[in-house]
Amino acid sequence: MDINVSSEIGHLQGVIVHTPGHEVSLVNPELKDELLFDDIIFEEDARIEHLDMLEVFKTAMPAGGNVIEILDLLTEVFKNEDARLFFIEQLIKEFPEENLHVVEKELRKLDPKELLVFVTQGYLERSKGFSLNPSPNLLFTRDLAAVVGDNILISRAAKKARMRESLLMETLVEFHPLFESVREDAIKISGHQSIEGGDVLVVSNKLVLIGMSERTSFSGLMKGTEGLLNSGVETVLAVDIPKQRSSMHLDTIFTFADESECIVFPPAILEQKNNVVALFKDGDSIKTEMKSSLQSALEEETGRDFNFIKCGGEDRTNQFREQWTDGANVFALAPGVIVGYERNTNTFNTLVDHGYDLMNQFEFIEEYGKEGFTPKDGQKIAISFQGHELCRGRGGARCMTLPISRKSLTQ
Repeated sequence: MDINVSSEIGHLQGVIVHTPGHEVSLVNPELKDELLFDDIIFEEDARIEHLDMLEVFKTAMPAGGNVIEILDLLTEVFKNEDARLFFIEQLIKEFPEENLHVVEKELRKLDPKELLVFVTQGYLERSKGFSLNPSPNLLFTRDLAAVVGDNILISRAAKKARMRESLLMETLVEFHPLFESVREDAIKISGHQSIEGGDVLVVSNKLVLIGMSERTSFSGLMKGTEGLLNSGVETVLAVDIPKQRSSMHLDTIFTFADESECIVFPPAILEQKNNVVALFKDGDSIKTEMKSSLQSALEEETGRDFNFIKCGGEDRTNQFREQWTDGANVFALAPGVIVGYERNTNTFNTLVDHGYDLMNQFEFIEEYGKEGFTPKDGQKIAISFQGHELCRGRGGARCMTLPISRKSLTQ
């Protein structure tokens, strides 16, 4: 597969996902905050909802498109002894408080599936009484990395609860054949720095947005920006957003639906001024320029007018309610073709007002499942899918996807 993402909306060809497994059933309510969950999830229904969402993806993708389960990639890469040892060494280094060196010999003896059970569920059968917290956030594969053009930015989690996921992604890029083309020039974040994929939005090969959020630090943003500017990106727009749980990443308050159309949470986007800084190279230095708003910055950089559609519609209470349930976190399958949680009815009604055809997941699959889906110029479809359990984890359709291949808008 050609790893390349040159926009948020190009026709999806390859995406990495994780259907929730037993790890979500191991979230103890007393530990849910530490594990970054607002509620506990019912595994069986969450799995059904997620698999149904993937059927929408498969229906919308062109022939040869791939929906890739990350556990399958990890099982393959852990068959490589060097990859297993690399991961175990990094795990011990990053979690000194867990005293993993005590069970290092046992970890080295685990086969790929046993090691994955330990990493995702925290259970080590060979060492009775030794355990870690589960990793329920693996569901949100978006935060593990960002493919920008033909490069990859490997995330580094801000919270310990997600650091294992960062190490898994680093191991995949380092050892799995799928990432051979992007391995050498991969952009890596280290030390106390943090950046997560939910804060990185690809407008084009030349323009990228990065949110400075609860999860992306200033130093992480600058390190990521430096790598992107050195790899062909011309401008990074750094967007300062509220540092709070409800807006943990930029994509929880802002996503692309079409080339010049976005879903936004008004209080955090439309009502904010002077919160955007353009970063660009000038010789060996990185220069900055203050922008008055995100909309004006996008219009200035692209030369296009942008339409910002309000999550939740015009009513302020509905805006807050539907942002909380990821109304602004839509995922584009093709230009103007997006998916989001069915429960955000006011957001979908607003999309209809802006020319979108509304279809639920079953209608879309019935319409296009047999003959396949070919995007048409000017076609706009908003696809709703059920996610009553999934949304308890505080992430929507974009959060649950890591696109690694999209068709260029010029193709």
